[in-house]
Amino acid sequence: MANKRVLVKFSGEALAGEAGHGIDTQILNYISQEIKSLIDAGIEVAIVIGGGNIIRGVTAAQDGIIKRTSGDYMGMLATVINGVAMQEACEHAGLEVRMQTAIKMEQIAEPYINRKAVRHLEKGRVVIFAAGTGNPFFTTDTAATLRAIEIGAEIVIKATKVDGVYNKDPAKFDDAFKLDEITYEQALSDHIKVMDDTSIALAKDNSLPIIVCGMFKKGNLLEIINGDLTNCSVVK
Repeated sequence: MANKRVLVKFSGEALAGEAGHGIDTQILNYISQEIKSLIDAGIEVAIVIGGGNIIRGVTAAQDGIIKRTSGDYMGMLATVINGVAMQEACEHAGLEVRMQTAIKMEQIAEPYINRKAVRHLEKGRVVIFAAGTGNPFFTTDTAATLRAIEIGAEIVIKATKVDGVYNKDPAKFDDAFKLDEITYEQALSDHIKVMDDTSIALAKDNSLPIIVCGMFKKGNLLEIINGDLTNCSVVK
């Protein structure tokens, strides 16, 4: 096995399914089964989920009615909603799960405590990190990279609706092609939207590989963790 402890970042939009908003329980069930396959293989798994299926801070603050800081806090709360849903789905699949939030809300989840999170992972529990970093102006991409570094994850897998990183939007351009491997420097200088620049710079400083893959290819996560990088793009 190539990797023992991983952090998987799921986009919030992917949870919405064809509706484009809200939470599709069938997608939750699918993800929980994919996570279960990792746990069954002896892999320690942490999860970060975005909140774009509910609200994005930047979008909420576009017209100036809502302040950016308030919009970002709204986005953080959206990730908590998604985290609760994911926790329920994983528990339904027979997994032990703990959710930790960067903003204290003890009635819902544990506060983020690094040592406690690592201990949960060591005991085979899935750990969901919600509420971003707890600070406005930082995305869930940055939260994913930060938490991965803090818990000692060997890779970050960004599971999205597309199967990797392309030189341009494949939905708009027929001649777009997938980039199998990208350097941190290339991602930053060419503004390739793998993750936001802050998260890429953080990964670069800590030599943390980022793997971008399609979340809807069954078994893809386990293949990647076992070292098969055919159906993904790697940033390192």
